Order: sequence, then C-alpha cells, then structure tokens
Amino acid sequence: MLTKRIIPCLDIKNGRTVKGVNFVNLRDAGDPVELAEIYAQSGADELVFLDITATEQNRKTLIELVKNVAEKVNIPFTVGGGISSVEDVEILLNSGADKVSINSSAIKNPQLINDLAAKFGSQCIVVAIDAKEIEEEWIVHLVGGKIPTEINLFDWAKEVERRGAGEILFTSMDHDGTKNGFANTALNKLGKLVNIPIIASGGAGNMQHFTDTFIHGKSDAALAASVFHFKEIEIIALKQELRKNNIPVRL
Repeated sequence: MLTKRIIPCLDIKNGRTVKGVNFVNLRDAGDPVELAEIYAQSGADELVFLDITATEQNRKTLIELVKNVAEKVNIPFTVGGGISSVEDVEILLNSGADKVSINSSAIKNPQLINDLAAKFGSQCIVVAIDAKEIEEEWIVHLVGGKIPTEINLFDWAKEVERRGAGEILFTSMDHDGTKNGFANTALNKLGKLVNIPIIASGGAGNMQHFTDTFIHGKSDAALAASVFHFKEIEIIALKQELRKNNIPVRL
C-alpha cells in the first residue's frame, strides 16, 4: 500500500488564513506564511493554498504570498484560486508552487486540463471538485460552492482523469467544517472509478475520521484545515495513531 498523505489546507482571504462551515461563516485562523512554516516542520506531507475569493472576485492568486510561503517550506505545495490559463500556471510554478489546483475554470473550459497536462505534466495538475448531495445525486458546484451545475461528480471525475489530471481533490460541501467525518461512501466510489489519487476534503473532526477515510473511503490523502489551524489535532500524534491502525504514513 502506498504511503497515505496528511495535507493541511490554507484557505486565504485578504492575505489571511480563514476557515468556515459549509463554505460560509469564515473566521480568521492566522498568518498563512507562519502556518505553512509550522506545518512543514511538524510532519505535514504537503500543503494546499487556496485563494478562496480569487475566482469570485475575478482576480489572480496572490503571487507574492505564494513566493513567501514557498521560501519557508520544503514540502510539496499546491496553489489554487483564479487560475484560468497556461500563463497563470507558468507564473505560479515559477513562483515556487509544486502543483496547481483548478476548479471552476476546468468546468467552464475542460480543454484547459488537457492543455495544462500537456505543457506541465499531469503530476502537477490537481482538479478540485466541490460537490453536494442533492436528492441522492452528487452535484458539482462552481465558484467556491456557490453555483450548482448539472454535472454529476462521478462523471466529471472520470472526465478530468481522461483529460490528464494527476489528482482529484474532492470536497464534500455537506461535510465541510462540520467535523462529522469525511464523505467516505462517495470517496470509495470515486476511488473505484478512477486510477489517479483522490484527496479527501471536508469533515475532519478527530483522528478516527482520518483512519476511517483511509480504510473505508480508500482515500490516498486527507486534507483538513480547522483541526490543524486551531491545534485540535497535532500532525505527528495523528500519524502515530494512523500507524497503530496499520495505515502507512511518513513519520
């Protein structure tokens, strides 16, 4: 079994790390550069940095912040928010990002996935999918979860893999910030449909939730924010617990 990854997520708004519940009611969680450095030193496998209002406000990701974070960390680092072109990705990768995450722009222009994979390689292209269960169907949403589409989560996941995405970051909007556990049934189904890594996002509240998503959701990585930002879970302690449950992690 491949090593499972633990990934703190830094949602950025106006240069600060924020965290909400079900994508709303945001509260301040600290300076992103300081948090990034702490996580890199305390056992995180990767970081994800999302400028959560870049798409909504139609502006580019904060390049300077990306550079500052990249200077402080020695682990892989994914950047997302407002990315809509090959040129955007080139700037971010040159600024220090290891991977980029695209979401709304990929739905509006699926060819972008092909273009980015061809130019930079699938290994650095993450497609983020925000979805919500509506009448027993998982529906993909745009613009930070604000706009529903008619796209089915599982159909879209297969398409993004076919177009060249290297990873899928799936956030269950129903679970986000609730601390009630990840959407493991949907994650398990996703894992059976595609052959690229699935990052679970939305719902982490305790260590057992991470164990559950790796065992029952078959997730390749687990992403969380508030439980790390507010020191409810220490990454090293989490990894030791995962090891006790025979889940392979890097210590």
